[in-house]
Amino acid sequence: MVANQSALIARCFSSKFPSTSFTRSLCHFNKLSSAKLREENLKIIYAAAGELDSSLQASDDSSGRKNPTSWNKLISFCIDNKFYPQVLNLFSRMLNKNVTPDEGALANVLLACNGINIVFHFVQQIHAKIIHYGFNTSPLVCNPLIRLYLKNEYVDSAIQIFRNMCSKDSVTWVAMISGLSQNFRELEAILLYHEMRSLGVFPTPYAFSSIISACTKIDSYEVGEQLHAVIYKWGFSSELFVCNSLLAFYTRCGKLNSAELIFSEMPNRDRVSYNTMIAGLAMQRSGERSLQIFEQMHIEFLKPDCVTVACLLGTCASMAVLCKGVQLHAYAIKAGMCSDIIIEGSLLDLYVKCSDVKTAHKFFLTTRTDNVVLWNVMLTAYGQIGDLQESFDIYSQMQIDGLQPNQYTYPSILRTCTSVGAFDLGEQLHTQVIKTGFQPNVYVCSVLIDMYAKHGKLETALKILRRLKEDDIVSWTAMIAGYAQHEMFIEALKIFVEMQKRRIQSDNVGLSSAISACAGIQALNQGRQIHSKSIVSGYSSDLSIGNALVCLYARCGCIHEAHLAFEKIDARDNISWNGMISGFAQSGQTEEALKVFSQMIQAGGEASQFTYGSAVSAAANLTNVKLGMQIHAKIIKTGYDSETEVCNVLMTLYAKCGNLKGARRVFFEMPQKNEVSWNAMITGYSQHGFGRQAIELFEDMKKLQMMPNHITYVGVLSACSHVGLVEEGLSYFNSMSEKHSLVPKREHYACVVDILGRAGQVCRAREFVESMPIEPDAMVWRTLLSSCTVHKNTEIGRVAAEHLLELEPKDSATYVLMSNMYAVTGKWDYRDRARRLMKDRGVRKEPGRSWIEVKNSFHAFFVGDKLHPLAGEIYNYLEDLNKRVAAIGYIQDRSSLWSELELEQKDPTAYTHSEKLAVAFGLISLPDMIPLHVMKNLRVCNDCHNWIKFVTNIVGRTIVVRDAYRFHHFKNGDCSCKDYW
Repeated sequence: MVANQSALIARCFSSKFPSTSFTRSLCHFNKLSSAKLREENLKIIYAAAGELDSSLQASDDSSGRKNPTSWNKLISFCIDNKFYPQVLNLFSRMLNKNVTPDEGALANVLLACNGINIVFHFVQQIHAKIIHYGFNTSPLVCNPLIRLYLKNEYVDSAIQIFRNMCSKDSVTWVAMISGLSQNFRELEAILLYHEMRSLGVFPTPYAFSSIISACTKIDSYEVGEQLHAVIYKWGFSSELFVCNSLLAFYTRCGKLNSAELIFSEMPNRDRVSYNTMIAGLAMQRSGERSLQIFEQMHIEFLKPDCVTVACLLGTCASMAVLCKGVQLHAYAIKAGMCSDIIIEGSLLDLYVKCSDVKTAHKFFLTTRTDNVVLWNVMLTAYGQIGDLQESFDIYSQMQIDGLQPNQYTYPSILRTCTSVGAFDLGEQLHTQVIKTGFQPNVYVCSVLIDMYAKHGKLETALKILRRLKEDDIVSWTAMIAGYAQHEMFIEALKIFVEMQKRRIQSDNVGLSSAISACAGIQALNQGRQIHSKSIVSGYSSDLSIGNALVCLYARCGCIHEAHLAFEKIDARDNISWNGMISGFAQSGQTEEALKVFSQMIQAGGEASQFTYGSAVSAAANLTNVKLGMQIHAKIIKTGYDSETEVCNVLMTLYAKCGNLKGARRVFFEMPQKNEVSWNAMITGYSQHGFGRQAIELFEDMKKLQMMPNHITYVGVLSACSHVGLVEEGLSYFNSMSEKHSLVPKREHYACVVDILGRAGQVCRAREFVESMPIEPDAMVWRTLLSSCTVHKNTEIGRVAAEHLLELEPKDSATYVLMSNMYAVTGKWDYRDRARRLMKDRGVRKEPGRSWIEVKNSFHAFFVGDKLHPLAGEIYNYLEDLNKRVAAIGYIQDRSSLWSELELEQKDPTAYTHSEKLAVAFGLISLPDMIPLHVMKNLRVCNDCHNWIKFVTNIVGRTIVVRDAYRFHHFKNGDCSCKDYW
């Protein structure tokens, strides 16, 4: 039977057979072409081809080779019935028999190639045949050929074929425009559309659909709107696939009203229409509306597919609407969609994003275990809640099941290691990355760089960055952020500059990190340049950049610019307020910092421990203990008084304001102490003259296995200096390197010089300076000169002064110390030379100044000051006070800095030092029970120090004086420094 049918079909395809018989034969073949007989029909096709082969071989005439109609008809029939592999088989047999195909056969062969996946090299061979037979300009042949080249991403070859065509129809143009758009060459697609219109070719709906899709991909909103107008003008606005493209365009551009209008006016809507609207609304965070569209889809009896349900699940996940998501899960089960890989991933993502990790894990156990994406989602889920153990268990089980990790597996668990501080495990995973061959992967490397950078292993992070073969913005940004985070600001800016030279476009994270680095080193000009770049890059409204700019300008003391940057932030958060407060506090704009803190509280801002820390630090710098205590009260109320960092700042506040008792109370009530806590208390004891207590605390610190650092030793050595513990101080200095491997810095050497100098061992101090392994700086020489002034050693003092004048010729302190040194030794000519030298060099001496707070106002006094409104009363009280202290043994030291002639020629009140005026004003203005707190910008002199001791005996008051070096607590005729300062 098959043989008879094949003979009949072969005759039907013969060019000599009447056309009516051919039609009848096709009808007969169609009757046979049921699914049940498909295999039999294929056998008939091959048998018919065999009959044609036999007929061709039996013919002596070559006309059969020249007339390929029968073969072409058979190929065309196979195309109509989608027998694509048979088409290629027939075409191969034709060529083997030297039968010349016509352009229709070649077009059909290309259509068959489009219908199945074949090796592209075969298409190129067909292309060669097309050129050989002279059909390389035929639209019938070139149109499917262009589609094939574009489908296989040979875009330039398709363009060459297109340009070589003599005549192009609308199909040709549509194929090229669509292919360019699909191959991410959207701009070329748009330009080609304009070329088509300029040549007068009338666009089809398919052309509009493709060109609108191109505009969607590159966010070309203006061009898309113009095309929409043209579509409306030419009557294509009701075409279904054109409307679907417009829906995708408007939802992608965020023009939801336009999309809704098109959707509502569509005469017909299909599943694509609904999917496009649902996905677009979900992408634009209009989740509720997308769920309404889904309900409308049901009303129109359109059955959702997996894509629709996946989009809706994504919407519920982004909105964290778990109840709706559970309903969709139930619908997916009922519709039999749960086995679909897209639905599985969307459901798991829903439960993870809704923080229902337990349900997510249960669902995960019901899914196919060969889907690595689901394993990665679970790794991310446990990473979000910081459960490293569960993450590692899933990672281990994944390997046990023989599932190969991909480029997203390692980043998921590495991020968890970074967030919980499991650096050792992260390093082990790094070895796995290398072992499995993912070391060159840019995404994996970016996460590794972030891990190493955040853990301070910046050299390793930099090595990974340098090995990258392509420039990755995330990796470079992580490197900049790592340097900035660890206060390596110069290195951060170097990487940022290199990034710009490589033409890597920075994102908001990179720009904000670079601005923060500028803030760290107060590089105002460079920060302004990066600010300009952020505006050009379109990040002017970004919150992270706004916060970084606030911090930059505040730290650089640019109050106006900081406020401008702050005002431009639409949604201010705690970081915004903290940046203003801490920035002003660190730049010395303490009053401005406290104003901003007050504004924050009034605005209802929620202060964090960092906010309170900055505010307390500002109050400490102002030595405003009352305001500091008010902030302390708020800290206790909010519960931040148990935070170690806040307590550390409170200790500093009370110590700086002369309230050592308050600092000590905070220290001993702290639930947890770190090295900063111990350092603050040791330094506080040292500054207040309680050197032995500072040393005792240092010994307690070591007993608790707390490792001292450089700051600790500055406090300890200063304590030894203030109480005259020479040998103990030298022993502690030597223990720095011997016991704790700490290399002494210049400030430690200056402390040792001070220890020896204060004790009168000036020669030994000079020998120590000359033996230093590092070059002595101005601090060291100034300390030695100060000791020479106190102990009247002009020989060594002259040497110290020469070095100081060379290092800091514009520092007034050097000239003042020289002048005082010669004055106390009675060398008035040398004193006058020092003053003339200072004058000739244009150096101005900082005048002595003292402050005292009375009734929430600070009152400042200069030497011999008579500008105060109560000056007459102050001097009258001071005259009486001087008589009273003289009666119990006080003798004024008037000759230390002035010669006899000078003392005789000037009004005695002209020599009245500012601290005496401040004390006198405090005594007449403050109640008897309140201690006096006086601040001075210079070192208190011997005469004033002695005078205040006698005054405390007379008035029975405690007087605390904070000079440029330390605190002096005067009470009952004694000072906490024991006259050793």
